[in-house]
Amino acid sequence: MRVLTNVSLQELTTFRLGGVARFFCSVTSLEELRDALAYARTRGLPFFILGKGSNVLFSDDGFDGLVIRINIRGRHYEEDSKGDARVTAGAGELWDDLVAETVSQGLWGMENLSAIPGTVGAVPVQNVGAYGVEVRDLIDWVEVLDTKENTLHIFSVADCEFGYRESIFKRPEGQQYIVTRVAFRLSTYPIPKLSYRDLAAYFENTDTGRLTPKEVSDAVRTIRNRKLPDVTEVGTAGSFFKNPVVPEQVYKELTRWFEYLPAHPHGEGMYKLSAAYLLEQFGWKGRRGEHVGCWDTQPLCLVHYGDGSTSELIAFANTIIEDVKERTTIILEPEVRCIDVELRSV
Repeated sequence: MRVLTNVSLQELTTFRLGGVARFFCSVTSLEELRDALAYARTRGLPFFILGKGSNVLFSDDGFDGLVIRINIRGRHYEEDSKGDARVTAGAGELWDDLVAETVSQGLWGMENLSAIPGTVGAVPVQNVGAYGVEVRDLIDWVEVLDTKENTLHIFSVADCEFGYRESIFKRPEGQQYIVTRVAFRLSTYPIPKLSYRDLAAYFENTDTGRLTPKEVSDAVRTIRNRKLPDVTEVGTAGSFFKNPVVPEQVYKELTRWFEYLPAHPHGEGMYKLSAAYLLEQFGWKGRRGEHVGCWDTQPLCLVHYGDGSTSELIAFANTIIEDVKERTTIILEPEVRCIDVELRSV
């Protein structure tokens, strides 16, 4: 394990923003991870666990501690006589590579989560979801390292306490755990999930009974490419805000003002609204400042065009939050993990 000093966080994140990490290392095994934690502990340093940096925003001041990039690899497949399959992957595996591999093998489950950047270890932390599927629907178990006890544990789905873009790993009581491996349950039997509006429209004139997981995956990639920016061209972390979940009374009040308000029941007496729809209605699609803005085809996606700063992006995000709050009383919450960065209205 090699520890580097003063490493640019712009080079480690897809937003291409932030200052420098005082210390940085990449670990490829559990033993190296333990060594990195010992390095931080003996020097009294805070540490931050990083995957591919596709859902994180660091401050312009950087991180005054040790950033540990998880690069633990390995994939293992199992199949039983009932047509169920399980794949276990190291936390440092690229998520989309794993998705592509499973669909190429004819396995159902991950196809709706295609073209999402990041690593396997990040998906349970965020409970990543897209096109009607959340990763908690697929997870069998999550292996974690307890940094306080230096011991490995297997977490069930219930132990992970998944919620909408939420898990125990994002809360204070779960900060001591680092994801090292994840096992996913998949299937060899056709189970296409096409209820999401864009997917339903894509396959409107198709015999869905004959679809393969790769065809669904390809459709998701096509839809995402139409809407979302290419991270090789502009800085972004995808959707910056969560879709707001509001009481039924608030939802019904908003329907008086909007001819069509996308919403889905989300627990008893609650509705999940489309943040993208609200931002589009309020004129945010394609709006930009000097170096940052909302993407032309998806206003929920904040982008950094280059030569900007985290403070500029946060000021832009704060303006959006305040605009939506003033018009609807709804307070948008970030989906992106903001490190040493504060949004005023949250």
